[in-house]
Amino acid sequence: MRRKIYTRELILQAAYEVMERDGFSGFTARSVADQLGVSTQPIYLEFKNMQDLKKSLIEKVYQDLEEQVFSVEHTDDKLVDMCLNYIDFAKKNPSIFMALFLDERGGGKFMYDISFDHFKRTAKSTKKYEHLSDRNLKALHIGVWVTITGMTTLMSAHIMQTSRQEVIETIQQTIDSILTSHSELAN
Repeated sequence: MRRKIYTRELILQAAYEVMERDGFSGFTARSVADQLGVSTQPIYLEFKNMQDLKKSLIEKVYQDLEEQVFSVEHTDDKLVDMCLNYIDFAKKNPSIFMALFLDERGGGKFMYDISFDHFKRTAKSTKKYEHLSDRNLKALHIGVWVTITGMTTLMSAHIMQTSRQEVIETIQQTIDSILTSHSELAN
């Protein structure tokens, strides 16, 4: 009799499906195992514990986001594009967005840290932003993160309807305002 092998990738796929369906509130070894149709044993053979599985899942999802979502170009400004892609992702995948970015049991600080690293790499690879200090990049990331997360939440709840151009202008105004205030503080 052949036995099915439950690979790390199969377990991560099942974990993704559970996260997409239930968020992290229903993210347990039993729910992932049920998604696979097995006991919890294969999960613990591949991952040290559920925190290890969750971290691996978040890393994989974020890697996919970096490669397939955040790199799409819309304008001549990579940071504006990254923000637009974040908003587009949230609108197309509201349950995953909520699980990763808004659910207190989700990515939380880890998502913030890896998104800042990506933001910083993107900024440093762009002539317009390459001169910014880490302090200014951090302030810029926080300001932009708050703005686009707020916009995304309001747009997803159908409280705020804005055109693509209005979104771009708001993002650009946020960036410009933060950079201006920080350059004034430096002088």
